[in-house]
Parts: sequence; C-alpha cells; structure tokens
Amino acid sequence: MKIDLGAVRRGELPLAETTAPLTRDDLRAMTDEIVDAQLAMIDGVEDADVVFVPDDPEANDPGAEGDEATQGWTLGHVVVHVTAGSEEGAAAALTLARGAPLEGRPRYETPWQEIRTAAQVRHRLEESRRMRLAMLDAWPDEPHLDNTAVLIERFGPMNAVARYVFGLAHEDWHLPQVAEVARQAKAARGVGTS
Repeated sequence: MKIDLGAVRRGELPLAETTAPLTRDDLRAMTDEIVDAQLAMIDGVEDADVVFVPDDPEANDPGAEGDEATQGWTLGHVVVHVTAGSEEGAAAALTLARGAPLEGRPRYETPWQEIRTAAQVRHRLEESRRMRLAMLDAWPDEPHLDNTAVLIERFGPMNAVARYVFGLAHEDWHLPQVAEVARQAKAARGVGTS
C-alpha cells in the first residue's frame, strides 16, 4: 500500500491528516511490503557485496569523519540505517498509542561495521520486520490517536499512525539507494553485466 507523501514533504499537508484513514492492518501490510521489497532487491547478493563501497557523488554523512563523510554507504550501512529508523517509528508509535507522552527518540542503530555478510543483512531485515509487527501487536485495542508529538515542525503533530508511517516513509526514501548499492556491488563482480 502506497500513500502519496509529496504534499507532506512540501509542507502543504500535515502527515497525521494524510495517514488518518490507515488502520493497524494497513501498517502491517506496509511493513511486510517494504521489507519484502528490500529482500527482493538484495536477491543474489553475496558477502563481498555487503561491504562493497559504492560510488555515490551525493554522499554526505555529517556524523562521519574524514573520508568516510563523503564515502558511499555499504549495503550493510543502508540496511541498518533504514531498519533503525522504522523501528524508532514503531517504538514511538507504540508509546503514543498507549497514551503516554513521547520524550526523546527511542532509536538504536546496529553498528553498520558489524554487518559483513549477506546472511546478516537478510537477518537484520527479518528481525526488524518481526520487531515492528510485534510493536503493532502491542497497541491497545483502542489506541490513543489523539495523543501526538512533534518530531519535525514541517510535518506537524504526529499521532501513533503518522509516527509509524514516518519511519516507513524514511525507509521508502532510501529504497533507490538499496537497489543502486546492490546493483553496483553485483556489477563490480561481473553479475548483471552484458
């Protein structure tokens, strides 16, 4: 299930308004869809592909130092980054759905340097799916959808549904990067080239 977030990105519409019709079943389906899409993108990836450093002229990591700041992200790096963002969204959404105040950001990102094999990348995606779906299952039967928090001003106040979708949207924005890193890595070892 895709929703159009163009107006939200441009600041023309609050995220909560765009996501209001979505149910928990929709969120489950969207979670499965995005994880399955990434698993399909990395089909055929081998261990060497996971640590391959791609060419990315737009690379700019303000959290990195030296050459790493402008170095393309490995497949392991992108996957731990996107799964951390969606898990953060799921954890924040659970807090909001329970009616509790959301303070800070419940984010943990697996150190990407530890992800060195194709099996680890697949495991990270499946583990993240399981964790997110479990957090959705932990929502109360009648979630407190009037409970909101502001993460980024231009997106407006977000309730549980909107906060969950924000994590998925961030992940979706990185899908072309996942596909491109996998393509470059396979091409470097002569797979998929004519």
